[in-house]
Amino acid sequence: MKLHAIVEDIEAARRAIVVGATVVQLRVKGPTEEVVARGKGFRALGTMFIVNDDVDAALELGADGVHLGQSDPGAEQARARGLLLGRSVVTFDQAVAADADYLGVGPIWSTPSKEDADPPLGTVELGRICRAVSVPVIAIGGVDPSNAGECIRAGAAGVAVIRAATDPALREVVDEALAAR
Repeated sequence: MKLHAIVEDIEAARRAIVVGATVVQLRVKGPTEEVVARGKGFRALGTMFIVNDDVDAALELGADGVHLGQSDPGAEQARARGLLLGRSVVTFDQAVAADADYLGVGPIWSTPSKEDADPPLGTVELGRICRAVSVPVIAIGGVDPSNAGECIRAGAAGVAVIRAATDPALREVVDEALAAR
């Protein structure tokens, strides 16, 4: 789970895997039919495959799991059907209360992909969350090769990225920080 590439199509997923993504997360804002259409072929990429926000699409595509926000429905269905369950959290209280197999915690820094997002948590709060929960924490929000190591040093098991998904330097930074633990 060390490097999640959040992508909108299979070509972006392929490019991210080439540079070291260990998880591809399909994020398509649309109806289940559109998510399924855009997710064709992801299962065959040979890496962990997560679908964002849509349990039905995850099941139809044969995904390993689904990533849900705080208000997204489907956690019970995901659990009942054996999907890996990731949850987005933006506060310490949400993190410690979450029923999940892993947490996407952030934003850690400001990010253009979530301009209306909550204020950045920073690495001090990220570390506090990592120490308080028993599941892997994936840092998200403004993460790039210049700061990914800070997330790992704070206790994160990995990072999730959109803009930096095809930057080969990111995987190198994450690997170095994990090796230094």
